[in-house]
Formats: sequence, structure tokens, C-alpha cells
Amino acid sequence: MDIVAVKPETRNHKGFFIHEAAYKLMGVDQSGWALICMDEATCHYVDPDDLQLPDVSGIALD
Repeated sequence: MDIVAVKPETRNHKGFFIHEAAYKLMGVDQSGWALICMDEATCHYVDPDDLQLPDVSGIALD
């Protein structure tokens, strides 16, 4: 599973804004929606174009 972030003002498939945070990308369904989950209880279907790689500029790599 990949970790992704959402662009500002991203809406889910119901039209509601979702929290800007890191999510696990679970996959893309046949209708084209990406399923992302923050945890086991918080998941959203979003447009894959609204996904981006999270900012890791402050993370040190060994």
C-alpha cells in the first residue's frame, strides 16, 4: 500500500470536503474512484487526480 496525500479542497465521491492528511491508497475501483483510508474506520473514494505524494522534505534518509 502506498501512502498518499490529498490536494487542498479535495472532495469525496459524495461531494464532501475531506481532511488534508496522509492516507493509505487501497486501490482504484472499476468506476475510476481511488479508495484511500486514514485508518480502518475512515475511508473515502476520491478522484485519483486529487492525490499527490506526501511532503517528506523534513524526513532524514539514512
